[in-house]
Amino acid sequence: MDGFMKWLWSHRNYLIIFLTPILFLPLPLIIPRPEAKCGFAIIVMAVYWCTECLPLAVTALLPVILFPMMGIMESGEVCVQYLKDSNMLFIGGLLVAIAVENWNLHKRIALKVLLLVGVRPALLMMGFMVVTAFLSMWISNTATTAMMLPIAQAILAQLSATEAEADELELRGGHNNHAFQLEDVSESKPPLEKFEKMAADEESAVHSALERRRQAREQKYLLLAKGMSLCVCYSASIGGTATLTGTTPNLILKGQMDDIYPQNNDIINFASWFGFAFPNMVLMLVLAWLWLQFMYLGLNLKKSFGCGSDNPGDRDAYRVMKEEYRKLGHMTFAEGAVLCIFVLLVVLWFTREPGFMPGWASVFNGSGQYVTDGTVAIFMSMLFFIIPSRFPQFSFSSGRQQVQAPTPLLQWSVVHERMPWNIILLLGGGFALASGSEESGLSVWLGQCLVPLKSIPPFAISIILCLLVGTFTECSSNTATTTLFLPILASMATAIELHPLYIMLPCTISASLAFMLPVATPPNAIAFSYGQLKVMDMAKAGCALNIIGILTINLAINTWGKAMFHLDTFPDWARNTTRAS
Repeated sequence: MDGFMKWLWSHRNYLIIFLTPILFLPLPLIIPRPEAKCGFAIIVMAVYWCTECLPLAVTALLPVILFPMMGIMESGEVCVQYLKDSNMLFIGGLLVAIAVENWNLHKRIALKVLLLVGVRPALLMMGFMVVTAFLSMWISNTATTAMMLPIAQAILAQLSATEAEADELELRGGHNNHAFQLEDVSESKPPLEKFEKMAADEESAVHSALERRRQAREQKYLLLAKGMSLCVCYSASIGGTATLTGTTPNLILKGQMDDIYPQNNDIINFASWFGFAFPNMVLMLVLAWLWLQFMYLGLNLKKSFGCGSDNPGDRDAYRVMKEEYRKLGHMTFAEGAVLCIFVLLVVLWFTREPGFMPGWASVFNGSGQYVTDGTVAIFMSMLFFIIPSRFPQFSFSSGRQQVQAPTPLLQWSVVHERMPWNIILLLGGGFALASGSEESGLSVWLGQCLVPLKSIPPFAISIILCLLVGTFTECSSNTATTTLFLPILASMATAIELHPLYIMLPCTISASLAFMLPVATPPNAIAFSYGQLKVMDMAKAGCALNIIGILTINLAINTWGKAMFHLDTFPDWARNTTRAS
């Protein structure tokens, strides 16, 4: 029996792949309607995504097979969903991130900021959280965590080693001085055995004191290492929520909004998202810092901030960071060029359609709808393949030395290696699912079923749904979670005449708040891999942060979010859900 169970477990993926369609096949057979057929496809994909029996990107391709074969959509209509404007924005944002990582610009920024904040425990934790969150706004959460954690571990190791040397010097030094004093009174010629016994007792006392201090020091730095690891991985997830390109669920929301509500007047763009999400991110980051400070450093401000103290260990740890920064050398032409393109891209995103005044995009078209954030992202990312990585050297000598042109800032071989093509397919699969739900009438049917929710206060609906999404995303990828939930939430909002963003926006951000389990997000897994954290450590810290995050998001959506997006009214564009062709 034990052997059979082991066989089942080892072959579980194959069993799920074959048994899931068979178990749910009666649904479209008994109810041969388009809604049931689309529901069958969504259920199968949801099971595959949650169990990851197939790669997520492969599961995302199932609509290309199932929708045409079931008569829900034509193949051409399905395939066009896999490369929409949101995908172009995602690709452009990733190309910028790859260029930043390729030239180590992110490491230079991180070390420079850390050198400014110092190495006192509370300030160090704050510095790591601020830097990690800022970098995660622009490059992947995984890459940010993988870069920041080794720096944190090196600084903590240096602090611990310096403190150990100080303890050894303090205790051994005291012992040596006492022995010197004994030599001065040796003329009294006490028995040799007495001196030997005193020396042995003092050595034993020193050894015991060193052992006690070692245990206390290891416990102290274990707690500090846990807090530092969690602050890095959590702030990576929090920082990704601040920008439209920071994490995949944000782009899924934009794509679903543009797809389901094509007349929404570009309500979600880079500027509007940043205006809502950045203050929320800052608030969440401060609360997360306070919570981790309380859990792992206590609330002794003098001890944590090092007020009025000058510790040699701090100077040594600071020297470690300074040495790492020195190894980077002076800023190169390539780094400067990448930084300029990055800054220009952000400026163009903010000024394309700022909302309070006509943006530069209106120059190309009166309404400014022709140029999107995706257009800007692709245009600026193309410059990486045009601008050389070093300033061209002009030489007119006729020597035999071969003259080579400098390589561009970004080469396609680097992009091919680092680009997460699977996420692009996953985005497309989500758009295809939403399109199939609308075409088959499943969205309308779900909306009618959810009409009784109209009697519940909107703020209660939002909190309940955020809790549901936040729980679901702990055991499923945030991309799969938002892909599955957003079309349903859109249908519900339309049915109960609630502004779609009132529930879709907080639920999208909640999908990124996976703090409790190591498997929930890659940043959590990277932090857990260092061996200092236990699952219970992450669960205790993450459970409270999940609740704090959900409450913060709902505070934001009911205050400045309501004012920004006019969430207290049901917009006319939400009544018409005819899809954009």
